[in-house]
Amino acid sequence: MLSRFVYLAGDRLSVAELSAACLDGHVVGLGDAYVPADLVESPALRAATLADTLGASLAASHLTAAWVHGGIDEPPARLSVQRAVTARLHHITDRRLHYHDVQADPEALERIGGCLVTSAERTVADLARMESPEHTAALAMWAARDPVVVAAASAWLGSRHRLPYGRRARELLGSLMTS
Repeated sequence: MLSRFVYLAGDRLSVAELSAACLDGHVVGLGDAYVPADLVESPALRAATLADTLGASLAASHLTAAWVHGGIDEPPARLSVQRAVTARLHHITDRRLHYHDVQADPEALERIGGCLVTSAERTVADLARMESPEHTAALAMWAARDPVVVAAASAWLGSRHRLPYGRRARELLGSLMTS
């Protein structure tokens, strides 16, 4: 269920009404939705703006999960999602999504704002496993804000023996903890 503070274009208000409210300073854009301008941005609110896109079968992951958890300031241009159900999904055709067709580990998922999101530890580990400047920059930003989550992710990653690119991720997280 969407939060009563989250407005999607065409749902309760039309695009024109939301644009006018935005110009008047009553609402601001957040993710794929609008929220009251005086509302404090939180992980639950960020996740709630994605509820319509994620539905019950997708989980926010990688950069999208980092944004939900507050590790980075802005949502990515393309939302990273992973399937949260056992059955493969064949209807994912949204160009705004970067879809990972691997079932997310149910133990590494949290329900935030009515949506499934990879846990902070799993998200940091996933960012560290990706060999991309965008993911590395997001990880560095998050590590500067919350060094505790990097240590937790390193411990989480240490308990996983067969995770692709795990060695690279452990080395990167180790270097972030010592700097």
